[in-house]
Amino acid sequence: MHKYRIAIIGAGTIGRTHIEAAMKNPAVDIVGVAEPHEPGKVWVQRHQIPCFASHGDLLDKTKPDGVIIATPNDAHANIALDCLGSGAAVLVEKPIADTLANARSICDAAQAKGLPALVGHQRRHNPIMQQAKSIVESGVLGKPVSMTAMCTWYKDDDYFKAAWRRQSGGGPVLINLIHDIDLMRFLYGDIASLQAMTSNAIRGHEVEDTAVLMMRFVNGALGTVTVSDTTVSPWNYDLSARETDRFPQQDINSHFFSGTHGSLTLPKLEVWSYKDQRHWEKPISVMRCEPMRASPYEAQLNNFLGVIAGKEKPVCSALDGLRALEAALAVRESAASGLEIRLNPA
Repeated sequence: MHKYRIAIIGAGTIGRTHIEAAMKNPAVDIVGVAEPHEPGKVWVQRHQIPCFASHGDLLDKTKPDGVIIATPNDAHANIALDCLGSGAAVLVEKPIADTLANARSICDAAQAKGLPALVGHQRRHNPIMQQAKSIVESGVLGKPVSMTAMCTWYKDDDYFKAAWRRQSGGGPVLINLIHDIDLMRFLYGDIASLQAMTSNAIRGHEVEDTAVLMMRFVNGALGTVTVSDTTVSPWNYDLSARETDRFPQQDINSHFFSGTHGSLTLPKLEVWSYKDQRHWEKPISVMRCEPMRASPYEAQLNNFLGVIAGKEKPVCSALDGLRALEAALAVRESAASGLEIRLNPA
């Protein structure tokens, strides 16, 4: 079996998730991890993986086929450009970058080098989402009308010891809501415009702790989302989709997609529709699909390897990552101005 030389930059929480997925994959040779901080270095060395103090050293000494970038957001672009410049494909954790200009620089460099650039919106790789996309594309919902999503939970004080999570580059809009934005784009297509409000009234950090969002999709559907990391509540995808063992899982739905002929819930994959006549006084029935369970991080890694080999297309490309970032940044722009922001659909 051909083995792909894969490096990981960053050994924090999400970096370790990528490392663990790579260790399970028989087609991967982990050539090294770049991690400058002592706790991460100790973790990497405990797993007997070569550890480097900087990504530059890692690239020079290991010559990887592909690199997974799992660093703070503001470092994504510079590191991705260095990796692409060295001839390595990249999988950049979401958000693709901290600014649209930096995101475009990654897209442009990947195109110029003829190298793959993918973005780690792992939900697209979850079998639940693949099933949901098939349901939407089958036409069973009819014409899309609306969607409603919740992303509300509580993050403890220790989470905010990292200063960047309290500053404008962090916050639940760029850390959490951007996942929901990508999920909605995956199922309903591009967002034409949005309007939002944010608040930091609970924690008082520089960055928001709560946001509400209204969207108009290019297909004409409307959507609303609430996101907050300061509420004691179970209504979010992470606590219900069983993507990771980090969180106790709840038997609830967090996303609701409604159309002219039916509706879909996520992550439980319930399809609601009328058997015969569509009429509000007639009984409405539900078909419950059994969600398939598999690690989206492992599927994402396999897609990365497939793209490097030229056998697959990216499930989430750099351009997809740019569009999700554009919408997430527009949330803050709209909240600051009080205006509806028009986006630039592909």
